[in-house]
Amino acid sequence: MDQYYPYYPYIGMERREVWQPIAFPPQHQSPPGFEYLMHPRPIFDYPGYVGSGKLLGKAAIITGGDSGFGRAVAAAFAKEGANLTISYLNEHRDAEETREYVENLGANCLLLPGDLKDPSTSKDAVKQTIKRYGRLDVVVNNAAVQPYTRDIMDVSDEQLDDTFRTNVYPLFYMTKAALPYLKWGSSIISTTSRVAYEGAPTVIDYATTKGAIVSFTRTMALSLVKQGIRVNAVAPGPSWTPLNVSTYPPDHVATLGTNNPMGRAAQPFEVAPAFVYLASNDSAYVTGQVLHVNGGLIRYS
Repeated sequence: MDQYYPYYPYIGMERREVWQPIAFPPQHQSPPGFEYLMHPRPIFDYPGYVGSGKLLGKAAIITGGDSGFGRAVAAAFAKEGANLTISYLNEHRDAEETREYVENLGANCLLLPGDLKDPSTSKDAVKQTIKRYGRLDVVVNNAAVQPYTRDIMDVSDEQLDDTFRTNVYPLFYMTKAALPYLKWGSSIISTTSRVAYEGAPTVIDYATTKGAIVSFTRTMALSLVKQGIRVNAVAPGPSWTPLNVSTYPPDHVATLGTNNPMGRAAQPFEVAPAFVYLASNDSAYVTGQVLHVNGGLIRYS
């Protein structure tokens, strides 16, 4: 069992020991990556998380909600009573799996495929959310691409443009589309990364966009605070998601997260509660902040 670690969800009154892998088999996918093809599959939910109505009746848009952190956030939000709109590119099988799962948890779920580089995709997501649920309370900006690089000479003009248009521009598009409908107490949450703080020579343009997301978060928090709209971010560390499997070569995937203080990568379910906290009234006095869920990389916080 030295290649696994336990966690202990409570199921009813029973405390169960469940083992998860520390390291993963070498593997690689072409972008954008598909959760259903990963081995082993990521753990995006577990029975020990029991909702308490923190988001009851609220409506949330989650970009990149088909898989990875987005799927885990969708499951956690569903348990807390939210209705969901999931915006995704073309990972239809993953998206359908997510929809089926959260609907079984009692949530409504609207799937909207589309390219967020196009401003109309964000406008349509907001329009369809209002039409379906009559409100919008939470926006989770989570979709991203992460090209692998050896040095800056690898970053073509086309790649640079695509990375910024995918990772940064939609934050502006979605916020502008959502703002007329967000009310006092609403929340905007973006996914940044530990690489915004430590840098990462193998994902140069991605790391740069994640730094931009930190600045966006701090600036928009100041801009919207008088309207009672909170803007925060979550910075995960190395995690078992399709984004990483579709970025790194197999030998890197096989050691993902093993050099951080906890000695392993995160599973998506371990990151999702940070989004619940920032979406709910539990964080009513929190804005402009980044929560670091990174397995102990405190020097980057």
